[in-house]
Amino acid sequence: MTNAMYTASVPVFKQMLGALSRILDKAQAHAVDKKIEPDALLQARLFPDMFPLLRQVQIACDMAKGVSCRLAGADVPAHEDSERTFDELKARIATTLALIDGLDAAWFEGSALREIVLRPGTPKERRFDGEAYLLSYGLPQFFFHVTTAYALLRHNGIEIGKMDYMGAR
Repeated sequence: MTNAMYTASVPVFKQMLGALSRILDKAQAHAVDKKIEPDALLQARLFPDMFPLLRQVQIACDMAKGVSCRLAGADVPAHEDSERTFDELKARIATTLALIDGLDAAWFEGSALREIVLRPGTPKERRFDGEAYLLSYGLPQFFFHVTTAYALLRHNGIEIGKMDYMGAR
């Protein structure tokens, strides 16, 4: 029997992070081919008050690992957010994929009802049951940052489309 919470999270994160890594490959190749300084793409924003591409990828990884680990009842490892290159971002994605791939589907049993507390003890504390956390917070946040990364690269001339965004299923 499959676990619906696992099925609705880990495989989705794996598909989209894999696609994001391949999109970054295309962006890196584009920068080389067009003799564009990679930082021009890595620091690209759609508007000054938005995070740049680099941070969008970091947050997408953080959402995938955080949501997956919390639902599995596992500790969420911290990352330094020190990436500054395409290769470092792709390594961050690979590390995230390895982490979530190592979570056993059985650990997600009962996670729909598990209490998830974000920012405990702070004025921004939020409490969810696992299902609400995944469906109304985790997935929307994750897709926002993956989509924004895609849009930043597409806006900057990288030849990518819907199939690149969707990745392999």
